Amino acid sequence: MNKKINLKAAVLAGTAAGITSGLVKLGWENILPPRTPQRNKTNPPQKMLEQLGIPSSITHATYKYSRQELPYVSYIIHFGFSASFAIIYEVLIQYKDKLRAGSGTIFGLAVWITYHLLVMPAMKTIPSAKEQPFEEHLSEALGHIAWMWTNDVVGQEIYNRLAKKD
Repeated sequence: MNKKINLKAAVLAGTAAGITSGLVKLGWENILPPRTPQRNKTNPPQKMLEQLGIPSSITHATYKYSRQELPYVSYIIHFGFSASFAIIYEVLIQYKDKLRAGSGTIFGLAVWITYHLLVMPAMKTIPSAKEQPFEEHLSEALGHIAWMWTNDVVGQEIYNRLAKKD
């Protein structure tokens, strides 16, 4: 029996899940910060943008809230990454349910391995996996599990509600 896929519902569900999971990941990093304050002066999203030629006056741009300077450009990249992967995940699992193994946790670990241990070190955005401290590995690995599990749970609930309406 062929399952009818509602692509619009998957994209909308992935978007909402990605925003929600982006908040979860930010909260996670407040509890278990992955980087030292020194390394976080220019965080990975800022460094990546600078590697692409965007000046630090833009990459380090902030807004003020509650008398605190907050890096809105970093947040745009953070939530863009989160929503993009959540949309990809939500669409893919409609076609290949096996990708939901571990309720998204395995997918989350795969994203962490790919980007934090391979791609970003190869780009020199972050240090090599061997040079990253244990605390960074622990925070990022567990954070990616929590992030993708959130995408799975929130995305599936929203998808099921939206798809039922059609």
